Amino acid sequence: MWKMNQYLPLFLIASCLFFISHSQTISNTSSQHRCLLDQSSALLQLRKEFVEKRIYYDEYDLFDYYNGSYPKMKSWKADSDCCSNWDGVTCDAHNGHVIGLDLSKSWLCGPLKSNSSLFRLHHLRKLNLALNNFSSFTTIPSEFGQLVRLTHLNLSRSFLHGRIPSEISWLSNLVSLDLSFNYFQYFVAADYHYKFLKLRRIDLEALVQNVTYLRELHLDDVDLPWSLPQSLANLSSLTSLSLSWCILLGEFPSDIFLLPKIQAIDVSGNNNLTGFLPNFRSGSSLKQLRLSSTNFSGELPNAIGNLKSLNFLDLSGTNFSGELPESIGNLKSLSHLDLSGANFFGELPNSIGKLESLNALYLRSTNFSGKLPDSIGNLNSLNYLELDLSKFSGEIPPSIGNLSQLTYLSLYWNNFNGQLPSTLGNLAKLTSLDLGYNLFFGKVPSSLGNLTQLEELFLPYNNFEGRFPVSLTNITKLTRIGISGNQLKGSIPSEISKLTNLSLLALSYNSLTGAIPLVLYTMPSLSELILNQNQLTGPLQFQNISSSQLNILGLSGNKLDGPVPRSIANFTKLRELYLSSINLKDKMELNIFFQVKELQYLDLSGNNLLVSKENINSTHPKISYLLLSSCNLREFPDFLKAQNELNTLDLSNNKIEGKIPKWFCNVGKGTLQYLNLSFNLLSGFEQPLKVLPWKFIIYLDLRSNMLQGSLPIPPLSTSYFFASNNNLTGKIPQMICKVNSLQVLDISNNQLIGQIPQCFGHFSNSLLVLNMRNNCFQGNLPKSFMKGCSLVTLDLSHNQIQGKIPRSLAQCRMLEVLNLGNNNINDAFPFWLQSLPELRILVLRTNGFHGPIWTPHTSFGFSKLHVIDLSHNNFFGRLPSECFKTWNAMLMVPTKDYSQPEYMGSQFNYYEDSMTIVNKGLEIFLVKILTIFTAIDLSNNRFYGEIPNSVGNLKGLILLNLSSNSFIGHVPSSLGNLTSLESLDLSQNKLSGEIPQQLIGLTFLEYLNLSHNQLIGPIPQGGQFWTFEISTFEGNLALCGSPLPKKCGIEPPTYETRQESSIVEGFDWKVIVIGYACGLMIGLVIGHFATSRTDWFVRNF
Repeated sequence: MWKMNQYLPLFLIASCLFFISHSQTISNTSSQHRCLLDQSSALLQLRKEFVEKRIYYDEYDLFDYYNGSYPKMKSWKADSDCCSNWDGVTCDAHNGHVIGLDLSKSWLCGPLKSNSSLFRLHHLRKLNLALNNFSSFTTIPSEFGQLVRLTHLNLSRSFLHGRIPSEISWLSNLVSLDLSFNYFQYFVAADYHYKFLKLRRIDLEALVQNVTYLRELHLDDVDLPWSLPQSLANLSSLTSLSLSWCILLGEFPSDIFLLPKIQAIDVSGNNNLTGFLPNFRSGSSLKQLRLSSTNFSGELPNAIGNLKSLNFLDLSGTNFSGELPESIGNLKSLSHLDLSGANFFGELPNSIGKLESLNALYLRSTNFSGKLPDSIGNLNSLNYLELDLSKFSGEIPPSIGNLSQLTYLSLYWNNFNGQLPSTLGNLAKLTSLDLGYNLFFGKVPSSLGNLTQLEELFLPYNNFEGRFPVSLTNITKLTRIGISGNQLKGSIPSEISKLTNLSLLALSYNSLTGAIPLVLYTMPSLSELILNQNQLTGPLQFQNISSSQLNILGLSGNKLDGPVPRSIANFTKLRELYLSSINLKDKMELNIFFQVKELQYLDLSGNNLLVSKENINSTHPKISYLLLSSCNLREFPDFLKAQNELNTLDLSNNKIEGKIPKWFCNVGKGTLQYLNLSFNLLSGFEQPLKVLPWKFIIYLDLRSNMLQGSLPIPPLSTSYFFASNNNLTGKIPQMICKVNSLQVLDISNNQLIGQIPQCFGHFSNSLLVLNMRNNCFQGNLPKSFMKGCSLVTLDLSHNQIQGKIPRSLAQCRMLEVLNLGNNNINDAFPFWLQSLPELRILVLRTNGFHGPIWTPHTSFGFSKLHVIDLSHNNFFGRLPSECFKTWNAMLMVPTKDYSQPEYMGSQFNYYEDSMTIVNKGLEIFLVKILTIFTAIDLSNNRFYGEIPNSVGNLKGLILLNLSSNSFIGHVPSSLGNLTSLESLDLSQNKLSGEIPQQLIGLTFLEYLNLSHNQLIGPIPQGGQFWTFEISTFEGNLALCGSPLPKKCGIEPPTYETRQESSIVEGFDWKVIVIGYACGLMIGLVIGHFATSRTDWFVRNF
């Protein structure tokens, strides 16, 4: 008995455990088979509300829409249990209520209705309807607010739109809310339009106040056009906040970054959202930070290194600046770093090599400079390295060969130099390599042949030399090779044929010689063969090409022989053919190319073209891009009559004369966007037209012909219109005011009369260039230039314009060139022009301007001014020394690179600025203006007083003309600091004293005129002074020494004198010739000359 009592407690415990276990089993069993009737009824009714079908939209692919999708409701049968057999349904194990419904990716199509049976499922806790198609004109029903037990609601990517109901804020138990990436797409007049979800700020504030346990808030692509409430920072449980592309405004609450549980923040794509990064605390749980395409700014705080859990950082397209802190190396978990398009500068810190988990590094379009640190080779996990369009320099560190996992390497368009390290051949997994547009030189290393996985190789526009690297032909996976713009020599190796996967071979702009290997035309995968601008020779031969895959063939600018063979018609897939300037001795027959049936782009410019008369054939290929410039054409080719799909047509630089035929106005009437008829002998249109007929034209060039009559009006679509250098007469038709899409209008050098239309000031918000130079326009300038004026160039010189310069021109804040020279303007100096921050060229010469060019109250500007010409006016007064101190563009000596010259106005397509200026004693018309050209011409006015010493600070100055004024005092010795000066004219003044010896140091000085002053003493001997003639110094009776016949009392040795300026030391004739040659180069590059003093020019040049 005692023993029974001894085991009784154990028996009772065992019995209890058995009972509990048995009860649980019974409960589980019953829950698996118990589906409440009202729940299954609601679900079956819900199924009837939608159609289940796949909708094929490209947009779906963005969301991986169909990966794993299927019609889940098909498993919903009335005779089965909804809790155990129905896909996507989860029930409460105790009472059978439906508490979870996951119908994501279920092919649901149709509207979410307010009376949907979905809202009868009052016990729902988790609801996921993402990735369906609820697209309609209905909005999210407010009845969602009845599902008060919801903890998770996901309606993302389901094509919803309209206002998010305020009742969503009633869901106080929500832990996760995802309404992201919804929109409704519709068509109006064949154009796409979109409607997005919208959320009122007051409703977000209510949501934040009521839903205090929220951990995930995802509202991407929801319209939130206001500033975020600070109360968001009160969501202490928040782990993920995603608000990308929401049109957010204002400043992002920085305290959100410091929330204790925050792991992911994404506000990318909100261009007007400002903010800065706080000092992150140690122990932060932040893992992902996406701020791309926002207006965040400031420097990256050193405390960024505290984000030890951060694995994804995207600051691309922001305004962050400063240097990258060394602490960036503390982010040991970082796998993705994107700083592209931000304003970071300086060198990459060595600590970048400590990011041992880094998989992708994007530094595209930044201001990073200097060498890549050797530590870059420590990034052993790196797959993707992109440094394009930045300012890195120096050699590629050999350590880059340690990046054994690298698959993509792009250093495109930097300042890298030196030879490529052979260690690049160690990157065994590399599939794409782009080193284009740098300064690399030497031979392409043969070690690149070790990159057996390489598919793309781009080395264009460097200074690589030697032969085509044959080792590349061993990389059988290569699909694209681009080595254009280098100094490769020798022949193209036939071994390229081993690259059976090659689709692109681009070797243009090299010095390749020899014949083109015929095998290139028949390679099985080659679709683009671009060999333009080499020295390839031999006859054109196309044999056995019927199976050729070529789509694009470029052979322009070579030295090919013989006629174009008729077998070219056997290129059955050729769409683009470029054969300009190929140096054929025979005439090129145009009709041959009509046999290439798929041809769409054809460039035969620079050849002697034979166009035979034949019947118009409708079977000719429909060409969209046709360039026949400089082909010795004498009439419009008849075959154009059948070309009704032309987009681009260039017939410039031919000898087509007479009137433009009536039929030509129908060529490409509904398709043509680019038409160039310039530099011919055209006199007008056979059929008078008020408006030219090409209704979609964007670029129309009629310049340098013999057009007569009134100005032809371009179609309303025109952006670029050139009619300069013709014989057009009469007034500008008022109809031109309707062409308000114009960006460039050049009607210079005609005989047009009348007033300048006032409307030119009204659509100046689109007009960038207005050139009406050298006509006969009269009257006043347009009175009103609109706010937001976009004018960059305004040239009205050489007309008969009167009156004053309108103050409204100050609205044109982007104005770079203002040329009003050679008119009849009667005005004081326009001081307010100094407020134009971009002004580079100011020409007011030969007008009736008067008065001083400064006052004691003047605020000096002109910080970007390169050229100022105020000559031949009635300006008077002293020159203030202060004004030159702010002319920053002239203070620095520019880098002169004649191999790649840049010109004023070249930022516009098809247009470059020009001007007339007196340079080196000659009136010169500069067809182009080098951006490094700087000039001050204040000649032929009534300035007096001394020449200020501060002019000597303008070290970038090339031309200085202060002649024909009343300046007194000494020639400033500070002029010796103007080391770039090529032309100095101080003649016809009242200058006195000796010529300063410092001027000997002006080694580029090619023209000097000090005549007709009151100078005394010996002429400096040495340097460029040895090259000047007597006329340079005549009219100064007290001057002596060579080249004047008057000898000084004691003439010092011409080149032995050491006690003068030390700058004279070391000069010999080599220096003089160098200076002389460089000065000549400036003259030759920037323009051609229009002058009657031809003999002088020939003698001196």
